[in-house]
Amino acid sequence: MSVRGLRKTYRTFSLRQVVAVDHLDLTVPAGGVHAFLGPNGSGKTTTIRMLLGLVRPDAGTVHLFGTPVPSRLPEVVGRVGAIVENPKFVPGFSGRRNLRLLATAVGVPDTRVEAVLERVGLRDRGHDQFQRYSLGMKQRLAIAATLLKDPDLLIFDEPTNGLDPAGIRDVRATMRGLADEGRTVLVSSHILAEVEHVADTVSVVARGRLVAQGTVADLLGGGGAADVRVGVADHDHAEALLSACGWQVRRVGTALLVSGSPGGAQVNEVLARGGLYAHEVAAVRRDLEAAFLELTGPGPAPGSAATTGAPVGGAR
Repeated sequence: MSVRGLRKTYRTFSLRQVVAVDHLDLTVPAGGVHAFLGPNGSGKTTTIRMLLGLVRPDAGTVHLFGTPVPSRLPEVVGRVGAIVENPKFVPGFSGRRNLRLLATAVGVPDTRVEAVLERVGLRDRGHDQFQRYSLGMKQRLAIAATLLKDPDLLIFDEPTNGLDPAGIRDVRATMRGLADEGRTVLVSSHILAEVEHVADTVSVVARGRLVAQGTVADLLGGGGAADVRVGVADHDHAEALLSACGWQVRRVGTALLVSGSPGGAQVNEVLARGGLYAHEVAAVRRDLEAAFLELTGPGPAPGSAATTGAPVGGAR
């Protein structure tokens, strides 16, 4: 799936123009889980609606399986399953009956209903009324509905919103399992831990623009030097020695955090040459939340002349 130069604007009741998606470029590799990450209001849902032909873009191109959409969407729509916002089912019908109605509508046999209920772990609860399902079960039933046509691409917009930890775990495991079967799963989310636990690759958007793209390790700076936590008795002397090397040093509790160094061994060597001996030297993996906030923090407004963020690390 690829998006190039995608743009969408809306007008408010006061006739003010609002840019929801601003010349967005996005590439989703085939197979695996690709997280579409950004704060609320960053243009994720609008982008997904344009991918599915529910909203027409002002400019740009979208290709699914190499086919331009929405102009030729009927050719590929059968290979796509999607959950956008809240799924709709008949509350008084059982989960199984809801799926049978959908199966009839899309022309697949009842046997497929049993297969997808089994796939999402709801076969034993298929006879229960939908209105008696927990939020997690409702979301798993929605995923089952997307699987009726056995799609190659699954698109989930904020699939764990409102779920308790058990529901999040179940949905996350289902998405990971679908990707492991060879499908492509595009999941939109602002929940950072979800990205780290389930995604293979990630695209980060802010204010309607792409600001980073690559693997989770790329986003965390896995391809470069990590911060180094240093425990030493004389903070002032250590800070002076390490700063003289051009590294950034700040105090965190009873330790020093060194950024920009080649690694712990080099930090320890500098301290030893200066007559200091650390009782702790440890690499510190960059926090995903810190990376996310750094990428999506305040910046140029959409439509400005500033550069719109580029892939990180080994981005595709």
